[in-house]
Amino acid sequence: MMSGGNVGHASIENVVGRLQEEEGGVAIRTVKSFLSKIPSVVSGSEIVQWLMTNLSIEDTAEAVHLGSLIAAHGYFFPISDHVLSLKDDGTLYRFQSQYFWPSNCWEPENTDYAIYLCKRTMQNKARLELADYEAENLARLQKAFARKWEFIFLQAEAQVKIDRKKDKVERKILESQERAFWDVHRPVPGCVNTTEMDIRKCRRERNPQRVKKCVYGITDEGQPPSAAQPPTHPCRTSTREDVQKEISFLSTQLDRHCMRMSKVADSLMGYTEQFMEYDPFVTPPEPSNPWLSDDTSFWEVEASRDPNQHRVKKWSFSLEEALKDPVGRDQFLKFLESEFSSENLRFWLAVQDLKRRPQQDVCARAQDIWSEFLAEGAPSSINLDSHSYDRTSLNIREPGRYSFEDAQEHIFQLMKSDSYSRFLRSSTYQDLLTARKKLPTESEQGRRTSLEKFTRSMGKSLTGKRLTGLMPSS
Repeated sequence: MMSGGNVGHASIENVVGRLQEEEGGVAIRTVKSFLSKIPSVVSGSEIVQWLMTNLSIEDTAEAVHLGSLIAAHGYFFPISDHVLSLKDDGTLYRFQSQYFWPSNCWEPENTDYAIYLCKRTMQNKARLELADYEAENLARLQKAFARKWEFIFLQAEAQVKIDRKKDKVERKILESQERAFWDVHRPVPGCVNTTEMDIRKCRRERNPQRVKKCVYGITDEGQPPSAAQPPTHPCRTSTREDVQKEISFLSTQLDRHCMRMSKVADSLMGYTEQFMEYDPFVTPPEPSNPWLSDDTSFWEVEASRDPNQHRVKKWSFSLEEALKDPVGRDQFLKFLESEFSSENLRFWLAVQDLKRRPQQDVCARAQDIWSEFLAEGAPSSINLDSHSYDRTSLNIREPGRYSFEDAQEHIFQLMKSDSYSRFLRSSTYQDLLTARKKLPTESEQGRRTSLEKFTRSMGKSLTGKRLTGLMPSS
């Protein structure tokens, strides 16, 4: 008889493999539910019965205990809740994909978890709505990875697009398997985390520099250490300095993320395709490329206060692109004024201006911004969350260029998620986007032609006088 507490990964996977065999395993079937079907499931009582019959277990409690140990490591999971345990009843379970088995020796990072939670928010809201603890984790991760959150969001969006192309039944099974994987590595509060006692983690605690995992950016034990890896000294006792180096090294690895090259390439190609027509070296601009010719008309068109469709289209790429263009910034400000929320953009622009001010003017200008937008009874009060307001209140005691960093980021995200999308749908933007370039009238064309003739004749006259002056007198 097998003792559940001493079963290793290899033994567990052998049992799970036998459980899934077509002959001699449990019957995996589709169960009819109210107005729907549940594919690829088995009942808990069937698993318990199989364990007792095939592993010579006489006590039902021991079979349930062994099955719960297997479930706790994520080899099969209940489809109705997040508690990874086995029940001897009609509770339905589904087997985990081998890709997510612990023996694959890969451990997810916080960025992987952030992509997963972000992806969940884009999918079926009724079926995949975030639990309270997941929503809290998402908020913490968004704050921790604020600088690269847009990239995380793009990765989640790309994965959702790929998943939507799959068959509905297959997609449903894969979503449940992915959810079960994170139930193992980021369990529900109160549940046991089986990965905390993983042998690989124990080895890292004893010697963090010798990990046979490429996901951490470290070479195998037989290879020389990388430049980023501090040297190990197995022959002497670790000193305080060695421990500090180990702590520093592990801290740099916490946010390290290894991503598939295919995903990176897809993102890079998407960005390149979007901006390809705006690169004058890739797509020849009209009238000509000023870096290759002496004609500066292209720069004049780009600096014009009357933007063309090509330029207006770029505003829809992101709020950052709209604010880079002076005309786009003015149009967005006019739109906000029509919605009585222009104080948000004026605050953002004021903070941007503060960062470029001479140092002697920073303190006074910071106080002016506080009085205008954030002080009690401010004439242009903005809506901040309590965390950003408290941080800004603390920073303004010693004003600096970046005292309003938290408040500015909050206001920018507010405009980006709310006002900016309405601006793109507004008649103001749509009129600019669809407007056709006006052709010059006959009178304007005639004036332009006569002006060109006059300029050419004056140029020839001046050139002739200069040449005459240079000729030696006879």
